[in-house]
Amino acid sequence: MANLEEALKIEHVVYSEETIRERVKEIGKQITEDFKGKELVVIGVIKGSLYFLSDLTRAIDLPVKVDMVGFSSIPDTTSKTGIVRITKDIDIDITDKHVLVVEDVIRTGLTTAYIIQNLEMKKPKDITLCTMLLNPDRLLMTIPVKYYGFEINDLWLAGYGLDHDEIGRNLPYIAQIPKRK
Repeated sequence: MANLEEALKIEHVVYSEETIRERVKEIGKQITEDFKGKELVVIGVIKGSLYFLSDLTRAIDLPVKVDMVGFSSIPDTTSKTGIVRITKDIDIDITDKHVLVVEDVIRTGLTTAYIIQNLEMKKPKDITLCTMLLNPDRLLMTIPVKYYGFEINDLWLAGYGLDHDEIGRNLPYIAQIPKRK
């Protein structure tokens, strides 16, 4: 059986483990400054944000509450409409709280907008977006991304939470993989 790198057919490393670590520290420091003295709830989007969420919350020097929200795509509609099905809702009450939503990658923004809309019904004080990767060229709507690690284009990527058919999330770096059908 092939190892992980062979199974994914990694073409090259786009963001090294060290580059990611340094950028996450910078984002954590900025979030610490921006939310000092405020009650912050950090909500990760399952499954892709798992590694970023873990590293980011440790880089934030504030008392934070952490929760996760999960969703699944509706075949042949999500990429066009942004409609998703919530599979795991948050357990923490976010009423009148500052909420930071953490994503692995934002491409079109449709799914993210749906998640924000769902969270807004719970009456938080505000919702701020943070994503490891942002593809500004593919955004179909304006969403308030305040913090992001890196801008990307349409490369196919795996690692640090990103997967191909659920494989590759556990790579400690982000790598380009061949475009799949």
